[in-house]
Amino acid sequence: MSQKVITLHLTDCKYLGELHQRIKKAFDFPDFYGENWSAFWDLLWSECDADKVVILGEHTMPQEFDWHLEKMHEILQRHKDNCAKDGEHFEFEIIS
Repeated sequence: MSQKVITLHLTDCKYLGELHQRIKKAFDFPDFYGENWSAFWDLLWSECDADKVVILGEHTMPQEFDWHLEKMHEILQRHKDNCAKDGEHFEFEIIS
């Protein structure tokens, strides 16, 4: 069985709206994606069938994004923990 991997490219992302647009595109979220962290959690759980998420280019983002990146990591970790409880596999990797 092959692993489904989503690659989220954040290189040179400068605006919060752009961050969420890149998330929407990478995860193939529907048009109703609310472009906030609650919506990310909801759709990650209900619409994402990936086994792994690879995040590229975080280091190129402005320091003002640190809180948002931490929030995204927290949500991905929570998803990983919930999947493990359900006997499913999910992981994420941050590649600078």
